Amino acid sequence: MSLSAELAAFARSLGHEFADPALLRRALTHGSATGAGKEDNQRLEFLGDRVLGLVMAEALLEADRTAKEGQIAPRFNTLVRREACAEVAREAGLGEVLKLGRSESMSGGRRKEALLADAMEAVIAAVYLDAGLGAARDVVLRLWGGRVAAAPRDARDAKTALQEWAQARGLAPPAYAEIGRSGPDHAPVFTIEARIDTGLAARAEAGSKRAAEHEAAAQLLRQVEESGR
Repeated sequence: MSLSAELAAFARSLGHEFADPALLRRALTHGSATGAGKEDNQRLEFLGDRVLGLVMAEALLEADRTAKEGQIAPRFNTLVRREACAEVAREAGLGEVLKLGRSESMSGGRRKEALLADAMEAVIAAVYLDAGLGAARDVVLRLWGGRVAAAPRDARDAKTALQEWAQARGLAPPAYAEIGRSGPDHAPVFTIEARIDTGLAARAEAGSKRAAEHEAAAQLLRQVEESGR
């Protein structure tokens, strides 16, 4: 059975044409949408996690041939962590094509970080099973884009790095404020603003205050680097 127009468009965004479209459909099927005896994406997620890890380990070693294991490990964790997978999934529009049960869909499942991250890994596994490691590598590196090159910077604890930057210039520590909260109680989305005394500020959203603070700090660090302040 061929893919629907919606799934075909998603496959094109991945840059992969599936010989076995059923693999993609299964990768995008959450357990809440299946009945007894029907397959969901859990097993694919398990495999995709390992494929992603291998691709990223290879890419990092290739990108920095002199880095020690202690330098590579935090960069690797930055690239394969749940937040990164969910961010890539959002950019690819995965949430719009994710098949969910009615209750999961009504509770905001298409925005849940865990569901998006798991489905992204399942999609990677689907490509791997469909066409092998080379095809999976191509898709992963295309979707992750410049994240591999940025990993040394992003692997630092952004809040700590921002505080050290401020202290080195005699500024007060960065301030973090909760600007908003949305979503149901069991799956909230927090909006946090990070601000420094120079007047620069950045906002970020995440499923926890800690993650949102970290992302806001990371965005603010990028502003600082770009402005040269």
